[in-house]
Amino acid sequence: MTVSAEDYLAVVTETIGRVAASQREGVGRAADLIAEAVRADGVVHAFGTGHSEALAMEIAGRAGGLVPTNRIALRDLVLIGGEPAERLGPLLERDPAVAHRLYELAPVRPADVFVLASNSGVNGAMVEFATLVKERGHGLVAITSARHSGQMASRHPSGRKLSDLADVVLDNGAPYGDATLPLPGGGAVGAVSSITAALLAQQVTVEVVARLLAAGERPPVYLSANIPDGDAHNNELEARYAGRIRRGS
Repeated sequence: MTVSAEDYLAVVTETIGRVAASQREGVGRAADLIAEAVRADGVVHAFGTGHSEALAMEIAGRAGGLVPTNRIALRDLVLIGGEPAERLGPLLERDPAVAHRLYELAPVRPADVFVLASNSGVNGAMVEFATLVKERGHGLVAITSARHSGQMASRHPSGRKLSDLADVVLDNGAPYGDATLPLPGGGAVGAVSSITAALLAQQVTVEVVARLLAAGERPPVYLSANIPDGDAHNNELEARYAGRIRRGS
């Protein structure tokens, strides 16, 4: 295998096909969990750190997605919690203590459900957050790399990983280290976890909507804000969840 755009496309195509086939059952179970929460007037809280934050953005607040969705991010500590900007940094995701403050800052209700994304599934903040979610009785969907996580030791004092805590675990199919095309002398290029996680997020969303439609309900789905009447449509739906969903942070 060479290092080229064509080879990367071939790897991505193969990985997408493998993930789609192997995670079909899990996608269905995740959709069941989320559809039940939405029917109970719950909100879907999505949280990821590092590049896994892209997964939270895929779920919360985008065109074609569910309106009752809230994105949680480490910067909430600063933007909402009032902590100094210096609090943020590349190692913050390893600190279990921040999970408690993030949960406190999120406008959570008992019927809410969570989708957490972490390629490694071992960092302290994510594992502690998942622990809090389950201790408080919420449903939890995890999106992670089974291969990468399986080769890592947990960075949480409990020794647990994200996949140990979730009700449904979706494997994004990424290899250890995420990148796919080996380089001469070591290392690799061409990460895939963001692509496959986005696929899983969209598949789950579509299946949730399918379940609501099958029940004769009108799914609360966003229109693009950049089409006529998109803002009016979205504002009307968002008003149902006032104070429970955040946008733009």
